[in-house]
Amino acid sequence: MDDRKLKILTAVVDEYIVTGEPVGSKAIMKHVKASSATIRNEMAELEKQGYLEQPHTSAGRVPTYNGYRLYVDRLVQSDPLSADEKKELDDMLGSSFISEDDLVESASLALSQLTKCATVVADSTPKFSMISKVEVVPTGKRMYVILMVTSSGTIRNKAFRLEFDLDNEQLEFFNNFVKENLDGLPLSELSDEYVDKMVAAMGAYMMTLSPIFSEVIKMTKEMRSQDVKVKGHKNLLTCKDFNQNEIISFLDDDKQQISQFIDETFSDLHVMFSDEKDGFVIHNSSVITAPYKKNGKNAGSLGLIGPMRLDYKKFIPYLEYFTDRITQMLTEHSADEQTDISEDNE
Repeated sequence: MDDRKLKILTAVVDEYIVTGEPVGSKAIMKHVKASSATIRNEMAELEKQGYLEQPHTSAGRVPTYNGYRLYVDRLVQSDPLSADEKKELDDMLGSSFISEDDLVESASLALSQLTKCATVVADSTPKFSMISKVEVVPTGKRMYVILMVTSSGTIRNKAFRLEFDLDNEQLEFFNNFVKENLDGLPLSELSDEYVDKMVAAMGAYMMTLSPIFSEVIKMTKEMRSQDVKVKGHKNLLTCKDFNQNEIISFLDDDKQQISQFIDETFSDLHVMFSDEKDGFVIHNSSVITAPYKKNGKNAGSLGLIGPMRLDYKKFIPYLEYFTDRITQMLTEHSADEQTDISEDNE
């Protein structure tokens, strides 16, 4: 792929993003110094290579999935945000927040308004989390609470009732048992086979303690379910690039569909296309996601859902700025909380 072909492909994608109409050689001449005939020949070559396609014989050309992929991976040059734009984004995000969910939701709504796309927020992917602590604490007659902590900082507790009271020996055995067998275990590895093996290993305690172990397993399954929230659904319904029936089907099951896309994107900004994921119901779509962190650890991901014909040069800087600000604000808030705790203990 020579330099001229790359420039022509970039120009086709840029023009198509703006107009939504097939792009002809005359439009490309504004961007590339070459004759109309030369540009037509180069576009024909790009079509043979699978980067462009011609909807109609007499029409110009539009990018294919492969054309978009090459454009996003190698050609697009994002427009840097000006000081005024950063101030506008800061004003939309706000300077204070009640909780992490509150902050991320504000960013999600702001991003949806700016881009006219749907936005998606996902908590830190569970498959990277390991069990750090499991403990059962008695709270009353036949009443107990399970406390579970993961390596990502997630804390869950669950109250439950047994048909009998546990004595100190049984509680001590159970807490030592789960510490030995579950501490440091990735949530994703807690399979049914592993659970059966652990229950059998309880020996004489199996009949008494297996109901508690069942409650622990229920908690881990809930924690493995990624919490995904989609905002700006209306923007998808009004987008002419999409089939409305596909959007309705997606909205009925958005968490399961989008979770498949986001599951592997917590390391860096990532652009995905519907053609790359079997079963994703919205054809001709793209998803851009970027992670945000808290105290140096992945806390979640913020993203956009829209057509492949997105303004990547403009929207990617918006997304990166919001995730950077979320990371900064969460880390500063966490540091302030630690300072308050230290002062209370003095």
